[in-house]
Amino acid sequence: MGFKDWWYGFLFKDTTLVKLSDDFFKLKANVFYKHLAVETCIDFIANTLTRCEFQTFEKGKETRGQNYYLLNVQPNQNQNASEFMHSLVNHLIKNNECLVIMQDKQLYVADTFNKKEFTLRENFYDEVTVRDLKFNKTFKESEVLYFKLNDRNIMSVIDGLWLDYGKLLASAINYYKRKNNKRILVKGDFLRAQDQATQEAIDEMFESQLKNWFDPDKEGSAFQIQDGYSFEDLSDGSTGKAQNSTSRDVSDLVNDMINYVSMAFHIPRGLIKGDVADIDKQIDSFIMFCIKPIAKLIADEFNRKMYTKEEYLKRTYLKVETNELKMVDITQFANAADKLFAIGGLSINDILKKLGQEPIDEEWANKRYVTKNYQEADSLKGGES
Repeated sequence: MGFKDWWYGFLFKDTTLVKLSDDFFKLKANVFYKHLAVETCIDFIANTLTRCEFQTFEKGKETRGQNYYLLNVQPNQNQNASEFMHSLVNHLIKNNECLVIMQDKQLYVADTFNKKEFTLRENFYDEVTVRDLKFNKTFKESEVLYFKLNDRNIMSVIDGLWLDYGKLLASAINYYKRKNNKRILVKGDFLRAQDQATQEAIDEMFESQLKNWFDPDKEGSAFQIQDGYSFEDLSDGSTGKAQNSTSRDVSDLVNDMINYVSMAFHIPRGLIKGDVADIDKQIDSFIMFCIKPIAKLIADEFNRKMYTKEEYLKRTYLKVETNELKMVDITQFANAADKLFAIGGLSINDILKKLGQEPIDEEWANKRYVTKNYQEADSLKGGES
């Protein structure tokens, strides 16, 4: 509003009552802070699961066949195993459930579906879509892989938390902006008659020069103050009695949101923030309480749908190997490997696998060896040692 408009409004007051909408007072929080926390945790879980190997066994012997290739290399013609796992985890966490269908011996993650639950017969799934393709058929429970993360969707809790916390964050951002804004008190004789030239000069001072003077993108700016006017800086910190607000308050609130989301997904907050203190304990906690439950959920569903009861009892099954997620320090592993090898706990190929090396294609490399220092416990007689 120009100075002329202000002056005209002062002389000829408009008595019309202006009612502000209730929406004017609602703080608009930027939901990207919530997405940052959620997507970071999802990627953290998905990236870890992609390092797990889906091992397949046939009568107790590890084999590599069609199922191994599907889960470790190429689930379908448009995705590799890593992309497939990211899609599965993304749907599982955001929707608390995920549907995987098999079509032409390939696996696809459904984007949308409708589930019909029954008690004494199989559940049905219809309205199934994968990207832009909608399947005009009803899938039975035995024909799909259905994963459900929790009995209750944790994302609904996070969304509810954000309704209040987002307002608090938006308030902190607005407070930061207000505290760091430049506030100037203009003193002068405004209630005096003004000729056209003087009035235009005042308009120019307030509308043009003052605007450029406050513009932070201007490399330099001059301001010409007219006679009879003076400026007083009322900004925080201008007198040395107070310090301008910093962005730390906003950053702390964002960190709080990350802490809440990581807690919901059982991820140690130090891992999300990159803290290296007690990193081994944090990784162990992450694998134990976050990764292994999801890995077991996936393995259980594959085993009950891709293998029969008789096959599973005869040790023909799928296993998600999570023991090799941690980086192995060969110097620290050497003593433990020697001891396990000496008691027949590991073969040479087992040790090579844990070190990330390819196994040796020799029969002797799969044999287990035991030192002569051990004997059967029941061979001891009458307290002999």
